[in-house]
Amino acid sequence: MTGQLSDKRGFRGFSGASIALLSALLFGVTTPLAKTFLEDSNPLLIAGLLYLGSGVGLSVWRVLQDKGWKPMGLERPDYTWLAIATIAGGVVAPALLMFGLSRSDAATSSLFLNLEVVFSAVLAWVVFHEATGKRVVLGFLAIFAGSVLLAWPAHGVVPGRSTGLLCICGACFFWGIDNNVTRKISAGDSRAIAAIKGVVAGSTNTILAIALGAELPGLRDVTAALVLGFLGYGVSLVLFIVSLRHLGTARTGAYFSTAPFIGSALSVALFGLPVTPALYVAGLLMAIGVWLHVTEQHEHEHLHEPLTHSHSHVHDAHHRHDHEAGLDTLEPHAHEHSHVPLRHSHPHFPDIHHQHQHR
Repeated sequence: MTGQLSDKRGFRGFSGASIALLSALLFGVTTPLAKTFLEDSNPLLIAGLLYLGSGVGLSVWRVLQDKGWKPMGLERPDYTWLAIATIAGGVVAPALLMFGLSRSDAATSSLFLNLEVVFSAVLAWVVFHEATGKRVVLGFLAIFAGSVLLAWPAHGVVPGRSTGLLCICGACFFWGIDNNVTRKISAGDSRAIAAIKGVVAGSTNTILAIALGAELPGLRDVTAALVLGFLGYGVSLVLFIVSLRHLGTARTGAYFSTAPFIGSALSVALFGLPVTPALYVAGLLMAIGVWLHVTEQHEHEHLHEPLTHSHSHVHDAHHRHDHEAGLDTLEPHAHEHSHVPLRHSHPHFPDIHHQHQHR
């Protein structure tokens, strides 16, 4: 496992799956905790503060860690993808989630967030042509069925609930766009990418909320929201980007889909919510879907086309190249390097080195 965060803070040797699961844990606990801020505060303002905490916290962390602001490892065209990801996943999606949370219970909302996995995968397959298999498709169908069951009104129409779940569905769609677009730039510094998204998106929503008449809560609540955003959105997003680099969009989303279960369980504990039969069945369907994903095996003979790029790496089977004189060879390291054509077979995911077509 390589990547900006993992290379510098002891994560080397961890799999892309374990990084994605840790990302899911941090994000999963954020949803029900964020609901506690919504009782007396504007949803758009809370969305802004959460992302502002993410952006500012990660910026400070990166500057202290690197002893200055270092290059992000992105090319000029990559900034277009970064802008799309920031607007879709940083501005629009969090605002929709907070509005949705304010109109529905935290347990159902948390599980409903599994739709992000479905949207991410469908966009990855249809728009970005990421390879998949029957097992992964069946898993997503199970997750989608569980989401439909959660959305079905069991005891009549609850005022505002349908609007709330529709907002959360919209948030999942925009996060699906964000995930696929971010995958395009996942070879860059994940901390910097997440920091820029957080600062821009957080500032936008916070300023907009205040301009529309929202009042800042007390200092303690503001501080708590900023810290929660740093951990639940910031650190979680850094880990998510590192996992995207190694697993691809659909499979990273599959591991990340454990987050709603974590959030739902915490919601029941925090708010004393009743565990209905529909919640049990939906949870079981989604658990089956996640299990189908995490137990997938993908191996076949494949061809690596010639490729030149730059990212943090070690000299594994895919990185056998010479170095210029004077270049730091301590691994892992980052520099521009070229891949020669290579044909071999091994278990793999559609990471940045395995974006080949399948018959």
